[in-house]
Amino acid sequence: MFRVAIKMLLEDKTKYIGLLIGIAFTAFLVSFAMAYFAGFMTRGFALVSENPSADVWVMDSAVSSCEATINMSDSALYRVKSVHGVVAAMPLYIEDMTARFANGSFQSFQVIGVDDATLSGAPHPTNKLKLSEALHIPSSIIVDSGGTDGKLQTPRDQKDIWPYNGAHFNIDTRKLQFGDTLLIDGKRVFVSSVSQTIPRFPPRPLIYTTISNFKRLTPAQNRRLTFVMVKVKDKVTAKKVANNIEKQTGLKALTSDAFKKQTVLWYLANSEDVGDMVNMVVLAMLVGFGVTGVMLYMFTQDHFKQYAILKALGTTSSQLQTMVFTQIFVTAFIGSGIGVGFCTLFGFLISSVDFPYRLMWFAPLLGILGVLIVSGVAGFISTRALKKLQPAIVFAT
Repeated sequence: MFRVAIKMLLEDKTKYIGLLIGIAFTAFLVSFAMAYFAGFMTRGFALVSENPSADVWVMDSAVSSCEATINMSDSALYRVKSVHGVVAAMPLYIEDMTARFANGSFQSFQVIGVDDATLSGAPHPTNKLKLSEALHIPSSIIVDSGGTDGKLQTPRDQKDIWPYNGAHFNIDTRKLQFGDTLLIDGKRVFVSSVSQTIPRFPPRPLIYTTISNFKRLTPAQNRRLTFVMVKVKDKVTAKKVANNIEKQTGLKALTSDAFKKQTVLWYLANSEDVGDMVNMVVLAMLVGFGVTGVMLYMFTQDHFKQYAILKALGTTSSQLQTMVFTQIFVTAFIGSGIGVGFCTLFGFLISSVDFPYRLMWFAPLLGILGVLIVSGVAGFISTRALKKLQPAIVFAT
């Protein structure tokens, strides 16, 4: 029966190819939606990913993600340093600020203040300057697009730079570079470099500077610590040190992996974009079900006479259904492989593009699972008519 089912499947090449296309399309869409979602989530905890030297992250007990934060007292840094197992504790200050460009336009930035001595948490400059040179220039900053496009623009012509006759908006611009200046809260800052860190989710431009410059730019009430990045001693687990910090200080302490997971869970619970991802997966399965279901039904209907002959020869209805499901799952196996393969190839093609795509292990599995669900339901609908099939249909005109 299995051999006959495969032969019937391969003989009708047009419908067989149509089935493969429908199933491959379903696998591609589901896998792509999952990879797209994983790409966004990776950007959601970019702050943690770009600081691999931090074994433990310490924060206010109410903080659950890299996105929604509240500041702590500066004394938290010294309390963390006193905990057994801590080798080093580096402060990180984060605040949203508005910067004015040289032509008078403005843009909101996330400003990240890093330790003056170690510069832990700062990205490497893209120009020839060393990191210490870039951030130890007085009032200097490093800017980053943070996943945005066209947000770091300054006037191209000298006449449009800090004009005395008002703002100049509809002008030729270029990207920020070494030597440009911005105004933050009426204080001038010097762009020493432009970095290329992991894009953020949600996208937003970034400014990195030293804590001393951060406090100069920030109102007094906001000059407070956001995170403490902890390096633990050798032969001591990060989890144990995190527990020690929580017991001794009352602050929340998470290992880097735990902080990433908690950030993802926070996005799942609070981000509207998660609903868009779910809708994309549902739409993919509905489209796949429509195409695959119709093709399977047509394939079964067109072969009713062959099935009737087999039934006249003594084949039972359950055996006929087994033949149909054999055809379905063979096609599903091949089609899902093609779809996941195209999704992987697509990932390679856009790897050089600033696109939130990360094909993790669960994406192909969910793509194949989606195909199996769609194919199983479509097969169930297609085989219902076989239960009432009469051998006399062979003699019908």
